[in-house]
Amino acid sequence: MKNFSSKLISELEEQVENIKQVEKDPVKYSEQAINCTIIALEKLKSFFKNYQITDKKEEIEFFKEIKPKITSKLIYYNDVYTIEINKPTGEDKKQIKNFYKKEIRKRYNFFSKNAEIYKYYRTNNNYLDKKYFTIRKYDIKLTLESYYFQSDNNFSTSHDYLWAKIIANEKIISYLKANLNKALKNKADNIINQNIKWTASKVALVELIYALHNERVINNGEISLNELVKVAETFFNTEIKQHNRIFLEIRNRKTIEKTNFLKTIQENLNKKIIQLDK
Repeated sequence: MKNFSSKLISELEEQVENIKQVEKDPVKYSEQAINCTIIALEKLKSFFKNYQITDKKEEIEFFKEIKPKITSKLIYYNDVYTIEINKPTGEDKKQIKNFYKKEIRKRYNFFSKNAEIYKYYRTNNNYLDKKYFTIRKYDIKLTLESYYFQSDNNFSTSHDYLWAKIIANEKIISYLKANLNKALKNKADNIINQNIKWTASKVALVELIYALHNERVINNGEISLNELVKVAETFFNTEIKQHNRIFLEIRNRKTIEKTNFLKTIQENLNKKIIQLDK
């Protein structure tokens, strides 16, 4: 059984990867992946029907480990297809982000709804394996997925589909979060690509950069001064040459207050706050 299933799963993953390399459209890619996965699942079913299970341990292994690997892929690709078909079109980034967030919440709600089996899954337990992953008479006391009643009872247990769905949903959440992060990044890139330009002096900008770096407020201080300068140059569409020399000039000022720009913006902000309070 292990040899057959390992080869089947390996071939399926190779087929899907080849599709992904050629087809970049997620709708078409997932549609083709669904077809390949259905064929693989049918092959597994045909093999199982003609295979003589040796003991309960092997049966549990099949319904807990082997079958869910393929079933979870089918659920995953079907979800990707549905998500991409229903995703809002157009340039409304807020609508797209809200869509992804809503889909993510759906998956977390699923985990909450099935908290008992999800905890069993996350803690890698096995004390209920005989109930969950062996073919047996339907037990009303067990929490069942409605899919159970529509499936082939000779090729299903009470929880193997639910187990596969947990695996798929974890992967779908990663897919959705990646797309959400991409949408957020695109928004940030659009802002940067707009005509935003630093219009004060380069010396003033250097004051600000050094102050931020000194306070360790960017990435908890895990960013070098040179990297922060490059970020500022990109964001403000400006070029800062020899920032070290400029900072040396700031240090060599003959006044008590070395950071004129920082002092000015602090004073102006305080005045603004006082005016608003009045």
